[in-house]
Amino acid sequence: MTKLAGGLLNLCLVVASPVLALGSLDASAQGLGPTLQKIKDAGTITIGNRDSSVPFSYLDDAQKPIGFSLDLCNLVVAKLKAKLDLPSLKVVYQAVNSSNRIPLVKNGTVDIECGSTANTIPRQQEVAYSVIFYAPQYKWITLKSSGLKTTDDLKGKTVAVTQGTNTAQFVAKLNAEKSLGMKILQGKDHAESFLLVETGRASAFMEDDILLAGLKATASAPDNFAFLSDDFPSDPYGVMMSKGDPGIKQVVDDALTEAMKSGLYDKLYAKWFESPIPPKNINLNFPQSEKLKALIKAPSDKANGQ
Repeated sequence: MTKLAGGLLNLCLVVASPVLALGSLDASAQGLGPTLQKIKDAGTITIGNRDSSVPFSYLDDAQKPIGFSLDLCNLVVAKLKAKLDLPSLKVVYQAVNSSNRIPLVKNGTVDIECGSTANTIPRQQEVAYSVIFYAPQYKWITLKSSGLKTTDDLKGKTVAVTQGTNTAQFVAKLNAEKSLGMKILQGKDHAESFLLVETGRASAFMEDDILLAGLKATASAPDNFAFLSDDFPSDPYGVMMSKGDPGIKQVVDDALTEAMKSGLYDKLYAKWFESPIPPKNINLNFPQSEKLKALIKAPSDKANGQ
């Protein structure tokens, strides 16, 4: 090789090296995925929380978001701090409700939603879910004084659901299939739906069993309420996040599955479902179902029917 050719080659390498380095950075950014890159750039993660989904995600006496789902998502935050090398990663909470939670995840306002959101096949067209962390059943709650015992007793009655929930769709379907002729009122959140029963404006409120147990336990007079005897299969809960973003899903799934395998999940479950919890230090006394135990042994992100 001549001196001239060698000099030209060296010049080309010098010029190309910044381009190569830039390309490497671009590849790294693409490797994280949009949500992780957004979190890394901002130094902040925005977590969607619920106001009244006891014991999953609700507010304590100081209006601070607390609950089982948020404890699980704190494990995600710890994993993000390590993965993104952000030990001072800031957590911002964004209150969501049944109607706006999916839009806020889709438009990027919320990075992960940590509440009591059911994983359903139709919703999977819009958002992604973590592995399942809870498996509920639908139940009705009513006032003991009503004398109601089963769903059939609700014929012609006014009942409550929470707007934007899969439960609301289920009750509408149940009403039609069983020709119950129920009038269906919609509360803006679970607390309002429960209040419709508490004040006698609705005869019963259907929601997931554990959410109703939480509302009953924290009511001013818990002994005034009773569950109807029948129940119906509900949809499992997962942490909700942006669709088509495997980077963030991997981190969330890893955090949850590691907790399930290590026994930490069981400890957190006992803390929120089988021990006194804020704000009234009431124990829900709600042990894990056999279905949930099976899901913890073999984590899955599949919705019912998949």
